[in-house]
Amino acid sequence: MVLTASTMLPLGTQAPDFHLPEVVSGETISLASFAGKKALLVMFICQHCPFVKHIQTELALLGKDYDGSDLGIVAISANDAEKYPDDAPDSLKAMAIELDFKFPFCHDATQETAKTYTAACTPDFFVFDAERKLAYRGQLDDSRPSNGKPVTGADLRRAIAAVLASQPITEEQKPSIGCNIKWKPGNEPSYFG
Repeated sequence: MVLTASTMLPLGTQAPDFHLPEVVSGETISLASFAGKKALLVMFICQHCPFVKHIQTELALLGKDYDGSDLGIVAISANDAEKYPDDAPDSLKAMAIELDFKFPFCHDATQETAKTYTAACTPDFFVFDAERKLAYRGQLDDSRPSNGKPVTGADLRRAIAAVLASQPITEEQKPSIGCNIKWKPGNEPSYFG
């Protein structure tokens, strides 16, 4: 397991568009799917990573807490599904159903969406404002699988609340840390390594 931190994409970056299949419904999800939402949370997660497993209940709770609100949420898995079958669409679908995700969970088979977001680890979080400019990128909270701190979602929830209230967010943001995205051989981005 290689510990990897967020690339910390520059704040103010415009959200890259994407068109990805949702693993449960089969629908194609894109930025336009969240038109009218005041904020958008894009999460890069997967099924097998111990860092994601550690927080998966909180991720599901986030979806329930913001269901029907002004926050759009999408989860994306970009791991190489051939080498990591636990992250293949059928396994992702089972995860989404088991955890009762209230947001779309997409599979990025080409890994191009992950690259356009400079996603580096699972989990990796990006919060965009109403103009789809990056307002927050970083950790869910201070909890890690073995540090004994409770999973609260404090950092991410604070950022979401600020964006929804049109309040400024501190630029002092801590990077998320987790397993590196499992890039297909020869498809590693320039920022990997």
